[in-house]
Amino acid sequence: MASSSSFNLRNSVMLFLSILASSLMAASAANFYQDFDLTWGDGRANILNNGDLLTLSLDKASGSGFQSKSEYLFGNIDMQLKLVPGNSAGTVTAYYLSSQGPTHDEIDFEFLGNLSGDPYILHTNVFGQGKGNREQQFYLWFDPTADFHTYSLLWNPQRIIFSVDGTPIREFKNSESIGVPFPKNQPMRIYSSLWNADDWATRGGLVKTDWIHAPFTASYRNFNANACVWSSGASSCTSQSPSSTSDNNAWLSQEMDSTSQERMKWVQKNYMIYNYCTDTKRFPQGLPPECANANQS
Repeated sequence: MASSSSFNLRNSVMLFLSILASSLMAASAANFYQDFDLTWGDGRANILNNGDLLTLSLDKASGSGFQSKSEYLFGNIDMQLKLVPGNSAGTVTAYYLSSQGPTHDEIDFEFLGNLSGDPYILHTNVFGQGKGNREQQFYLWFDPTADFHTYSLLWNPQRIIFSVDGTPIREFKNSESIGVPFPKNQPMRIYSSLWNADDWATRGGLVKTDWIHAPFTASYRNFNANACVWSSGASSCTSQSPSSTSDNNAWLSQEMDSTSQERMKWVQKNYMIYNYCTDTKRFPQGLPPECANANQS
């Protein structure tokens, strides 16, 4: 009887310690000290509030940036951003996934600043094997400078879904069957930077950065990555199929349901301002092959 009680007590203690360790891991999952390195800007990038907040700043001398410590090969990734307020013309806040090299893969959110009172432009793009030119641009249906909003990327072997506050705005499907490269073999880091691009960012470069308003500052919080971490040539996900894993990896085969598709259509109808798949002037020899499938519209 004593040994049984001792056994049960030991199991209870081990279970408690396991739960405690899990909760501590969850609590530290969004800690910027743990997850990111400040890579450039000479003090213009800062981690604050015990790791809960990260800020990037831009002045006339320099912008700033950071990158994730980990590389990922597929993931469901969220970040909350509050963009540069006021007159942000000429500035770009870039938040993206990218591998390295001339045939790199990349998945982009870029926020193009504008004159005070005008809407930001959210610029999206997908690169596969070094080839991009797949831009879609949107106005946002809220002021992205007044508060934090969640910008999400769902990236699995079948598709990439861009979402804002849980509303999908764009889907890029895997069209390898018709010869379109899809990001699925190169692990990517998360990057973000705030920089001056007044040669093109606002009205094609007509509106320049007004340095009287510097420093310009963007803020980040509540990073979360339910993702396959790539390390030493191997993925932390044992399978690319969620059937052999837990519900936590259901995103690996996730697709949009009818409600999500309707919400995306609403965004694209009301807020999309550019779609490469309708730009016949840009592609006089014919639109990219994935556009014919209506996959990217």
